[in-house]
Amino acid sequence: MRGVLLRWLVLTAAVLAASWLLDGIRVDGLFPALLAAATLGILNAFFRPLLILITLPINILTLGLFTFLINALLLKIVSAVISGFAVRGFWTAVAGALIIGVTSWLLNAFVGGRGKVERTSYIEMQKKGDRWE
Repeated sequence: MRGVLLRWLVLTAAVLAASWLLDGIRVDGLFPALLAAATLGILNAFFRPLLILITLPINILTLGLFTFLINALLLKIVSAVISGFAVRGFWTAVAGALIIGVTSWLLNAFVGGRGKVERTSYIEMQKKGDRWE
């Protein structure tokens, strides 16, 4: 549960970072940012895998770059649902999805599996107890 809450706060920070960096994304406060992050997390958990599966041929042809357009679409859907969070224009949504994705990825690199803030190296991840796998 702690990990979910920490990742939700990370996604909220990423949404706030995107609104700070881009003029086309507007967040009216912390509560709309929290709601937008929660909605985006739910959409990413349930609908993003389905959309990626449906668009798999074009995603393969574009070497995965079509995923940015899927993320932008989900961001536009969130802006239509949450009042106090607005994304103006599709290309702003693409840039916002890129910023949110990179920021979330960087911050989640410091969140462990149990929700602790930690940084593990590749060697520590491969080591299990006193033996190597």
